[in-house]
Order: sequence, then C-alpha cells, then structure tokens
Amino acid sequence: MREFGKPGFRLAHLQRDAKWIYTGFLVFVGLGLCTNGLFQLTRIGPTLHRIAVYYRGGDLGEAMTFPKTFAQLLELTHFHTFLMGVVLLILAHLVLGTAVSPRLKTSLIILAWAGSLGDIASYWLIRYVSPAFAVLQLLSWIGMWVGYGGLIVVTQRDMWFMT
Repeated sequence: MREFGKPGFRLAHLQRDAKWIYTGFLVFVGLGLCTNGLFQLTRIGPTLHRIAVYYRGGDLGEAMTFPKTFAQLLELTHFHTFLMGVVLLILAHLVLGTAVSPRLKTSLIILAWAGSLGDIASYWLIRYVSPAFAVLQLLSWIGMWVGYGGLIVVTQRDMWFMT
C-alpha cells in the first residue's frame, strides 16, 4: 500500500504477486457486476414497465407482484450503499495508478458514482413518487455497467500490458 503514495506510482510497476492479488479482486468485482446485470435484466426486467412494476407492484401478465415495502427498500439501500461505496473506493484508487488520461479516469469514476447513486435513489423514487423514474434506473444501470466495467478494464490493461 505504501507504493500508492509514491510520486509517479503505476500499477504496471507492481511486483507480479501484487498484480495477481489485484487481478483476483477485479475478477470478483467483474463477476459481481455480471450477476448484478443478470439480476437486473432477468428478475427486474429490461423495460421501463417491468422496472416500475417490480418496485410498485402490479400485473405482469404471467404474475401479479406486490409493491416493495419500506423495509425491503431500506435493506436494499443499506446493503448497496456500503458495498458500492467500498468497491468504488478501491476501483478508483486502482485506476488512479494507471497511465490513462486524467479525463478518462475522472469520467469513469464519476460515471460509476453517478450510476450507483442514481440506482439507489431510483427505486425509492419509482416506489413512492412516480413510475416515470424507471428511466433513471435504466440509465443508472447503463452508467454503472460502463463506469465500473471501464474501471476494471482500464486497470487490468494498464497493470498487465502497459509497462
């Protein structure tokens, strides 16, 4: 960890064992994002109508769903705020040790952060304000996939292939 504080630190200059540790973390985060995406697309649904019905309850044709309760949303929020905050902190620190442009680093970090925040806010807004906020959730998912995915790819690429 001391390496991160040194001027001019780059992930590409880490020892091989440290690279494998970070790669393991990135693989797990990538798998987590994939399973999250599959959940979003298969359990919640890829359409605005399905997203709104998932949180507000209603008829999906093949099944009737119930609105998410305050306690269910609170539990989801509690879990996501801690988890996504820690994952973003680690990924942001790792991407800072890459040679990509500061503009790309900042863009990916902001996209991941805004996507996470929008995702968390959207299910409350969908449930208690308007189903129209399903657009926010869909856009937030895209932001998260691009932001977090970009942070993972840029970090892996720079760590292993840019010397």
